[in-house]
Amino acid sequence: MAFDTAITGARIANAHGVRAADVAIRDGRIAALVMPGESLDAAETVDATGLTLMPGFIDVHSHHREPGFTHKEDIASATAACAAGGVTTTFAMPNVYPVPNTAEVVEDMFGLYRSSAIVNWNVNAAGTDLEQIPRIAEMGVAAFKVFMVVDTGRDYPHMPGIGVHDHGQLMAIMEACAAADVALMVHPHDQALMDHIEKGFWDRGERDALAYARAYAAHNGLIWDSAIATLLRLQEATGVHLHLLHVQTERSVQLIAQAKRRGQRVTAEINPWALFLGHRWENIERLGSYALSYWVPEQHHEALWNGLRDGTIDLVSTDHAPHTREEKEIGWTDGWKANTGTPSTQFYARMLLDAAHHGRLSLERVVEACSTAPAKLFDLEGKGEIAVGADADLVLVDTEKTETVTDDEVLSKIGYTPYAGEVYTGMPVRTFVGGKTVFADGRVTGEPGCGTQTRRADGRRR
Repeated sequence: MAFDTAITGARIANAHGVRAADVAIRDGRIAALVMPGESLDAAETVDATGLTLMPGFIDVHSHHREPGFTHKEDIASATAACAAGGVTTTFAMPNVYPVPNTAEVVEDMFGLYRSSAIVNWNVNAAGTDLEQIPRIAEMGVAAFKVFMVVDTGRDYPHMPGIGVHDHGQLMAIMEACAAADVALMVHPHDQALMDHIEKGFWDRGERDALAYARAYAAHNGLIWDSAIATLLRLQEATGVHLHLLHVQTERSVQLIAQAKRRGQRVTAEINPWALFLGHRWENIERLGSYALSYWVPEQHHEALWNGLRDGTIDLVSTDHAPHTREEKEIGWTDGWKANTGTPSTQFYARMLLDAAHHGRLSLERVVEACSTAPAKLFDLEGKGEIAVGADADLVLVDTEKTETVTDDEVLSKIGYTPYAGEVYTGMPVRTFVGGKTVFADGRVTGEPGCGTQTRRADGRRR
C-alpha cells in the first residue's frame, strides 16, 4: 500500500481557509493532499463525508495532577479526556509534587508521560531555580511557568517552588529564560493588593464562594491589571518571550495591545471559563466554587471576544484544573478554602465550535487560536496545520451535531463537569495522533504510552 491511512470526503480547515481535499497519511505524517475523489491506495480509508478535518487542538496550559495529586486526575485520565476532546498535544503545569524545577525531577515526569500519555505532551517546568533553567531548556520544554503568588508553605495549590512575587526575582527569571530562548508563562497576581482586598471582605464576614468571586474581580479587575502592567514592563526590560495567562479584563487586553504595538515579545491566552462559564453571575450563584476559576463581570465580555477575534489574545488554552467534589463543596461556606480551577479539556473544542456556529468566531480563527498559534508561538515543528509534511495530529468534527454535555461522559477522574447541561453545536468525532486513531465512535481507543513528547524546535526564534 502507498499510504497507511486515507481520510476522504471531508472539508479541510486551516487557519488560512477551508477547502475540500482528501488526505493521505504515511509514517505518522501527512504525505499527500489530493482533489476529492482522486484514488488513494491506503491500508485504511476513513470516510469523512459531511465532516470537517482540523489540525488537532494544542493545549499549552493544563493541570494533569500527576505526580502528587492523583486522587483527582492522572496522566492517563487527563490524556484520555484530551483524546475525546480533539486535543492531540497537551502541556502539563508544574504545581505537582515534587515540583519540576530541576532537570532530575523534570526527567522523572517525562518518564511518567512516556508510560501513561495517550496523546502528545510536554511539561512546563517551574522556572524558579535559575541554575537549572539552561539544563531544563536543553530537554526540549516549550516554556517555563511561574505563579506570581507568594509561596504560602501549603502543599497545594501554590506550594514552595512555583510562586514568585518579588519583582527582582521575577526579573532574574525572565533574564534566564531570555538567555535560554524559552518562553516564560506567568499566572499574573498582585499579592499585596489582594491581601488588602481580602481583608475587607473577611472583616465584613464575607467568606463564601460568591465573596471570593467578588474579591478577585474587585475594582474592575485591579489585581489582574496591576500584575500584567508590571509583567509587561519587566518583559520590555529583559526581552523574554512572555506568555500571559488568564486574560480576563478589558484593561488587560488594552495593555497587551499596546505592548504588541511597541513590538514587545508578548503573547497571551484566554481560558474557556472566561468565555463560557465564569462570564455569567447566575453560574456563580448556582455552582459556587464549581464555577471558579474566576468571575468575569459583564463589562469585560465584549473586549475579551474582540481581543480573541483580532489576535490581541493569541490563543485559547484550557487551564484544565480538576478538583474533587469535596475540595469544591467547602466553598459554599469558605470560598478561600476551596481549590480554584475548573476542568474543561474534554469539552472546550465543543465550546469553540459552537462559537463558530453562532458567528462569534470564524472557523479559521478557531483553528488558529487552538492549534496554529500555539504551534507557531512555542516552536512546535510539524504541528498546527494540515499540510504535506506536517504531523498527522488531526481531529474530525461534526460542525452540525448538537449535544448536551453530561456528567456521564466525563473521563476525568473527578466524574463531573461544571458545563453539564450546556448545549453546544459542533463536536469532535474522531481524533488521530501521529496518524493513529485514539478516539472514535464515542470511545477512547489509544493506549497509555502511545503519546510522544512534543519538543520545542532547536535553533529557531519565535
